[in-house]
Amino acid sequence: MTDTRAECGKLYIVATPIGNFADLTERAREVLAAAEVIAAEDTRHTRGLLSRIGAESRLIAYHEHNETERVPELLRRLARGESIALVSDAGTPLISDPGWRLVSAAQAEGITVVPVPGACAAVAALSAAGLPTDHFVFEGFLPRRASARAERLSRLRDEHRTLIFYEAVHRVAATLAAMSEAFGAERRAAVARELTKIHEQIATGSLAELTARLGGDIPLLGEFVIVVAGAAAAAPDETAARRVYALLVQELDPAAALRLTSAITGVARNDLYRLVRT
Repeated sequence: MTDTRAECGKLYIVATPIGNFADLTERAREVLAAAEVIAAEDTRHTRGLLSRIGAESRLIAYHEHNETERVPELLRRLARGESIALVSDAGTPLISDPGWRLVSAAQAEGITVVPVPGACAAVAALSAAGLPTDHFVFEGFLPRRASARAERLSRLRDEHRTLIFYEAVHRVAATLAAMSEAFGAERRAAVARELTKIHEQIATGSLAELTARLGGDIPLLGEFVIVVAGAAAAAPDETAARRVYALLVQELDPAAALRLTSAITGVARNDLYRLVRT
């Protein structure tokens, strides 16, 4: 049986700088220089990038408004053996940008998809926010309408993982105010703007503090990433744990009762042992 992947081109998902051109990796340069086709969100923007690395422009527009019609065309090119590099305006493609439909369709056709990693504003902001990074959720852009935005934030109120959002400069003040309303004004957060650029700024504090600083020492200029601490986990109910243990120990030996009570209530077994001994 013939392996069609050997005959097809490869689809490269190429991360590009989010501000500092020096963040373009050597591997990304090589892929962009060698690709037969570069599918770009904004061909004018990408043409400037290609000019800086001395690569010829072999550009085709690929964005949210023409994605449906472009996918079959790009698949045909890949099937003919052409290699294609997919880029967004800045950062890693598909992260709040179009592209997953093309990747999914290519995989369904047995075409090899190759990630070429690099800059990503969400990860860059998270790494410098000073908030927990072991678990996080990327929410992208919130809805533009105030009511829809409030509804989305309300659903995220009890999310324990760190939250990451993108926001446009003309909506960032309203978004921070809505976050204060939904999450509480004292929830810790970070506002990152102009990441990797000359005027890069990462401000931290409570949502109330950051909202108050907007337009002052946090200028309303550039592109914004907002990182918000997750909701604090509720403290285990020790009174309820005592009651559960008292019921279980009537039917089980003390060790088993302790183990099950801990699993049911979330109270650590050592703490539970102290509680039932007092």
